[in-house]
Amino acid sequence: MPLTIPSRIQTARLTIRPIQESDLEAVFACYNHHEVTRYCPPTRWDSMETARNWFARIQQRVADGGAMQFVIELTAQRTVIGSCVLFKIDESSLRAELGYALGRNYWGAGYMHEALAALIEHAFSQMALHRLEAEIDPRNEASANSLLRLGFVLEGTLRERWIDDDEISDAGLYGLLARDWFARQQAIR
Repeated sequence: MPLTIPSRIQTARLTIRPIQESDLEAVFACYNHHEVTRYCPPTRWDSMETARNWFARIQQRVADGGAMQFVIELTAQRTVIGSCVLFKIDESSLRAELGYALGRNYWGAGYMHEALAALIEHAFSQMALHRLEAEIDPRNEASANSLLRLGFVLEGTLRERWIDDDEISDAGLYGLLARDWFARQQAIR
């Protein structure tokens, strides 16, 4: 039975909801900034045509059950400020990979932590996933710190994993188990 995509996940300040074609301009504005995409080579967008092609591909992955693509929206302003995704969804192992990006103008306000905490809670509570993974460039210290604050553990380094514009980089592999997430949430309460 395919996993059901939530219609929305609500936090104090944010709405996390499935992406719509009408969101592409705002998402493009996020991904069209060098600082945002510096450490995520496969997601650089140079035109709206690239964004539309990406949208068509992600819609197919969603339809096939391999991904759930969301936008992060400031609820009060109804402004899309970033995106997050569960992809490489493996229902037989109850596992998925987590990806995310936040528009440069919104860094430093805790929005990504808030959005990811809500998405992780949903993945473990509502979807009954057992494990989440995230793969990031080790030079992206802000992303590494975010994952660690959420309870992820650095499980290893994939050496020379990415080649982008002739630059070779490693990838840090982070993992989070549902039982560790729930124990951590219990300790916080």
